[in-house]
Amino acid sequence: MENPEERKFQVKFTKKSIVKAINLFPERHHKLTLSNLDLLSGRFPVTYLYLYHRPLINNFSSTVESLKISLAKTLSFYYPFAGRIVEDPDTNEPLIICDNTGALLVEAQANIPLKKLDFYNFNESLNGKLVSINSDFPVQVQVTSYTCGGVSITFTFDHALGDASAFGMFLSSWSQVAQNMPISCIPDLGRNLRPRLPPTYHPCLDETFVKCTLEEIRNIPKTNILLKRLYYVEASSINKLQSLASAYGNKRTKIEAFSAYIWKTMATTIDKSHAKCKMGWLVDGRGRLNGDHGSMSNYIGNVLSVAIEEASIVEIKQGSISDVANNVHEAISKVTNQAYFLDLIDWIECHKPGLMLPKVVLGREGPALVLSSGRRFPVAELDFGFGSPVLGTVSSIIEKSGVGYMNQRPSAKGDGSWVISAILWPELAAALESDTVFEPLCASHLQI
Repeated sequence: MENPEERKFQVKFTKKSIVKAINLFPERHHKLTLSNLDLLSGRFPVTYLYLYHRPLINNFSSTVESLKISLAKTLSFYYPFAGRIVEDPDTNEPLIICDNTGALLVEAQANIPLKKLDFYNFNESLNGKLVSINSDFPVQVQVTSYTCGGVSITFTFDHALGDASAFGMFLSSWSQVAQNMPISCIPDLGRNLRPRLPPTYHPCLDETFVKCTLEEIRNIPKTNILLKRLYYVEASSINKLQSLASAYGNKRTKIEAFSAYIWKTMATTIDKSHAKCKMGWLVDGRGRLNGDHGSMSNYIGNVLSVAIEEASIVEIKQGSISDVANNVHEAISKVTNQAYFLDLIDWIECHKPGLMLPKVVLGREGPALVLSSGRRFPVAELDFGFGSPVLGTVSSIIEKSGVGYMNQRPSAKGDGSWVISAILWPELAAALESDTVFEPLCASHLQI
């Protein structure tokens, strides 16, 4: 009979290596000053989790060795990712020292097969097991083998290095290098998002963003937004929501329709002491801004903002999916333009030095949930030479949050279904799970 202790998920760390960029030119040893938009993202760790079936050549050591070789080559293109992040004594702002300190790669062994991972109580699987943080390294990778021969890889980045688009480009390039393909993205590492002279901005930005201290971030009010969950959403559910949201001839995107459904569900979970609630959407400015050299499609850094919309709970409850999706569309449209991002860069310039965040993240704005769409983030394509993943998702390790959060990724099946990584309060988790759209992610969804 199996001992219950043997079934408990445990991970044994077996080796640590520092992987340095190869073929670095002397001029790349320099300091990289962060842009204003980098200062808006804080220094949160950003972690992605990918799961892989047993490689055809089932030798964990050779799998790890090939990853190290391809990582060293990739870091030579993305050399700031092999640097250190320190505080600039003149400005008290983070500074990237491009000295090829290297990335940290940790090897580990799990005592269970992949299919026994608990994707529902996901926090249990992550902290100290699949993700371990060493603040000396802005890029950290953990490669874990499972008793079935499967492998998980977690990639953890310091947010000062970039945003999801930047990390997606880095991981895509690494995958291409690992497959001996030319990289499709020649990274723009210039951080050339400069304020105007004199800086000027619309006063509405004062309503969304606030200057704050590290102490204030650490002392975010205690909330019950603690549950970390992974969900699976069928393509048929997404299509049905989009059809409902696009009533009366207003064509709405899948994310707008999905947001309307979440907002309506969220409104049913908020206690009567609140008359209003908020939703937010992360918006990438790359398609809205032009850098010093034209297109910013390959810009490595942070080019993120957030659209925030407040509505009365009664209005959200009573409105149709179509009505609420129209609100979502209008809110996002306000920030998806160059003028907005130029104003935001100038707003940060006027509030330096220090840290800046959306007020909603600090838990000062009442009940709120922020949604991030990762439809362009590489999932199925992330093959490091031993096959495509069965899962690719965000896996947050933050300990407390002032705001609910959801991150959408295409499932690795490529059939239009989604995987949602979420940080939720218990009432919202219960409400979502009582319907058919959100299915708690399990091994059968991943075909493992």
